[in-house]
Amino acid sequence: MQRIIIHWTGGGYYPTAYEKNYYHFLVDKEGKVHKGKFKPEDNLNCKKGTYAMHTGGGNTGSIGISLCAMAGFKSSKEPGKYPVTAEQFEAAMKYCAELCIKYNIKITPETVMTHYEFGVKHPSTSSAGKIDIIYLPPYSWVAKEEIGSFIRTKVKWYKQKIQGE
Repeated sequence: MQRIIIHWTGGGYYPTAYEKNYYHFLVDKEGKVHKGKFKPEDNLNCKKGTYAMHTGGGNTGSIGISLCAMAGFKSSKEPGKYPVTAEQFEAAMKYCAELCIKYNIKITPETVMTHYEFGVKHPSTSSAGKIDIIYLPPYSWVAKEEIGSFIRTKVKWYKQKIQGE
């Protein structure tokens, strides 16, 4: 596996059977990690119906992890009824660190990113214009353009903590 792409489902706080078709891992409101229908390794060779289709134009070699949240999101002033929780976010970042260790993924802007960042970097894909993740309710002071960096810093911190560095 080459990278991790982080999403929000745009749904409620718990994964649905439908959402499990699109992500390898989903993190609920309390921080519990749920497995999706497909294993990350299924995305090494993407054939229709046999892999998690989480990122248009970026599925091959990518692990998709999603925060179950953000249904009804319109803006930072109107985050909807299911905003990302701090517990959920922290659990997702810790799990990303565990995945980085397991798959030997370095934590860089090219290897750990949001769906939004992927779309910005690849404007000719169907991921262009995606809004996950452009706002983090528990960390509302983090600007849209800084969320990816904030996420990578968190993942690095958890990785160091897990490895006892």
